[in-house]
Amino acid sequence: MVFTLARATTQSALFLGMATLVVLPMPLYPQKSSGGSAVLNQDQSGSIAASKVDLLAMTPQWKGERFADGRPKVSDTLLERMKAVKIAHAWGILRAHGYHYQFEGGWKILHPDRPFVGRAMTAAYLPSRPDLEEHVLRVGKAEKRLGRPNSWPIDMLQKGDVYVADGFSKVIDGTLIGDNLGAAIFARTGNGVVFDAGARKRDGLLLIEGFNALVRDWDPSEIKGVLLSSINRPIRIGHAIVLPGDIIMAKFEGMLAIPVHLAEEVVTTGEILLIKDEFGHRRLRERRYTPGQIDSPWTPEIRADFFEWYKGRKNNPPIPRKEFEKVLDMT
Repeated sequence: MVFTLARATTQSALFLGMATLVVLPMPLYPQKSSGGSAVLNQDQSGSIAASKVDLLAMTPQWKGERFADGRPKVSDTLLERMKAVKIAHAWGILRAHGYHYQFEGGWKILHPDRPFVGRAMTAAYLPSRPDLEEHVLRVGKAEKRLGRPNSWPIDMLQKGDVYVADGFSKVIDGTLIGDNLGAAIFARTGNGVVFDAGARKRDGLLLIEGFNALVRDWDPSEIKGVLLSSINRPIRIGHAIVLPGDIIMAKFEGMLAIPVHLAEEVVTTGEILLIKDEFGHRRLRERRYTPGQIDSPWTPEIRADFFEWYKGRKNNPPIPRKEFEKVLDMT
C-alpha cells in the first residue's frame, strides 16, 4: 500500500508540474548578415515555435518520417485507419504503456457524427499582460510573422494536421477562431481543431464542408485579453498532455492524444478489438454463446469459431494471424 500511494503521489506531482509548465520565448534579436540585413536563426531557443532540435528531443522514440521542422509525420494511411478505432480501445492501450493523462471529454463538437483524426500541431495561450505582449510581438516581428499572434500557428499548419490549442479554458473573450480563420485552417489541413477555449460563428463554421471542431464551448464574443506564448511545445488540454506530432483522435465523447511511437500499435490492436467485438455481438445475437463466454478469455472452441468466421469476412485489414493471437491472449 505504501508503494502504491507513493507512486500515485509521484504521478500527481508530475502532472501538476506539467500543468504549470509554460515555455515562453526568450529575448530574440536578429543577427546581421555581411550585407547588413536581418538574418533569423531558426534554431535559437528564443523562437516562438520549438526548433527542430527541440522537436527531435521531445520525440526520440519516433523513428519514421518527419516534417522539415522536425515534427513526426505518421502516414496518411495510418491516420485513415485510425478513424475507425474506438477511443475506449485506444485509451486502454495507452494506459497499458503507462500513459494515464491522454483523454479529455465533456466538450462541444461541431459535427458529433464525424470523428476526425490528425497530427497535432500545438499552441499555448496565456492571459495577456502589456510587457509580455510587447515581448511576443517583438519576437514575432524578428521572425517575420504576419498579422495578429493568434494567426501565427495557422500559417504553420500542414495537410492532415489538427490544430490543438491550450486557451486556459477561456470561452468568453477566448474565442480562438470564427469562420474566417476556420476556413483558413481547413484550407491548409483539410481537418479540424481541438481548443481548450471558445470558438465563435458556429453557423459559419458549419458551412465549411469537411471541417470539424472540438471546443470548450461556443460564444459570440471576439478574442480579447489572450496572448500566444508558444507553438509546437508540450501543452495541457484539460486533463490530457499533448506533444507536437501526437495523433489526435477527436470524437463526440472527447479527445485522445496518442503518442506518435504508439500509433501503429493502437491502430493494429484497435482494429483487432473492433473485429473481435463484431464477432462477439454477432454470436450473442444468434445466442450461440452467453455473455459470460464472450466477455471471458475465449476457449479454444470459440477461437476456432472466430478464425473460421474471419476467413469469410470482407475487407479484412492486413494484419497477420499472430497479431490476432497476441491480442486474444491479452483479453
